[in-house]
Amino acid sequence: MRIGFGYDVHAFAPNRELWLGGIRVPSDQGLLGHSDADVLIHALCDALLGAAAMRDIGYHFPPIKGNEYENIDSKILLRRVMTMLREAGYELGNCDCTICAEAPKLNPHIPAMTACLAKVMGVEENQISIKATTTEHLGFVGRKEGIAAQAVVLILER
Repeated sequence: MRIGFGYDVHAFAPNRELWLGGIRVPSDQGLLGHSDADVLIHALCDALLGAAAMRDIGYHFPPIKGNEYENIDSKILLRRVMTMLREAGYELGNCDCTICAEAPKLNPHIPAMTACLAKVMGVEENQISIKATTTEHLGFVGRKEGIAAQAVVLILER
């Protein structure tokens, strides 16, 4: 068994869609990033890669202007990370994820995020835990400047 931790943040940006956990969340602004800026998937990818000692998402999918990863759907990156993990002889045990955001309200969207991630990762929904919290109006999240996400994963050797 191996564990991994991932953390990511993205600032809010106008004229962008908000993608979290692989689904579009209704919002008047999205997140700024090289890809679709799905902060939850990025933290999850880093946790999975870290657990397998395979570096991080930026190493495998560098944010270079004009490359194949610019504006990419983060679900594609997660699917590739899962392939890399399985090729290295690992399988997901479970993951526990937390999204930190003052707005929009995310709890109504968690079941759809869970279902989406399970499908993309090729695992059961009960292997994925997603929670949403605020920072009680403290810090950049509290000032509604962006969203942060954390993920912890357990992977198992096959």
